[in-house]
Amino acid sequence: MLKVNNIYKTFEKGTAIEKKALKGLNLHLREGDFVTVIGSNGAGKSTLFNAISGRFQIDSGAIHLDREDITGLSEHKRACKIGRLMQDPMKGTAPSLSILENLSLAYGRVAKGIFSGTRAEVKYFTELLEPLELGLETRLKTPIGNLSGGQRQAVTLLMCTISSPKLLLLDEHTAALDPVNAKKIIEVTEKIVERSKLTTMMITHDIREALRVGNRTIVMDDGEVILDLQGEERKEFSLEKLMTFYEGSKRNALSDDRILLAQ
Repeated sequence: MLKVNNIYKTFEKGTAIEKKALKGLNLHLREGDFVTVIGSNGAGKSTLFNAISGRFQIDSGAIHLDREDITGLSEHKRACKIGRLMQDPMKGTAPSLSILENLSLAYGRVAKGIFSGTRAEVKYFTELLEPLELGLETRLKTPIGNLSGGQRQAVTLLMCTISSPKLLLLDEHTAALDPVNAKKIIEVTEKIVERSKLTTMMITHDIREALRVGNRTIVMDDGEVILDLQGEERKEFSLEKLMTFYEGSKRNALSDDRILLAQ
């Protein structure tokens, strides 16, 4: 479904601050995989997401999505196939517009038409919001800017997935939220991914969550995938063992003078 084959990316090549961010990285996802991604700062997690989404062109290698070579496609063209949600719940929405208007804008890109506000269309958005159990279906006319960070991130997630993208990238999408809202957004994420059967990758710094959510966990370090857990191996892989492995990758990061994330 997604095939990342031997990709390399170096920033500031030939300068004193040259950084080899991706080093021959290989990763293959099956349709329906939900992969959690962990690793210290500088490991290449967001760089990998940027490469897949087309934020920049890779130096070499190839990226295929649903049997299509997207290596040379622009970020704009890939956005039709790839949904991406960032950390900041303030991004991805128009704060002065209502929940209904924001959802309508996202839906219009799919339906290739203008939302007309018919009863059937309002009913459709209400039915999308109800399973999230946040009460947003009763606040369709509320400006997005009046919502909490968690509520806004839930709406942004819905907007990001309303088109049922081929691939969903979640780039630490709960990092800016308090623990209660973060937990709720993970629950909402699991509901939406399951409902739409989305192939998903999710960066997280919560090791316990990394083993619980989805069906597969990868650990990145220094621009490479150094551990890929799935199936029975993932089920039997203890939290303590993964933490030991993760701490090892953080020590490697220290030896390369990289900044470590705070647990």
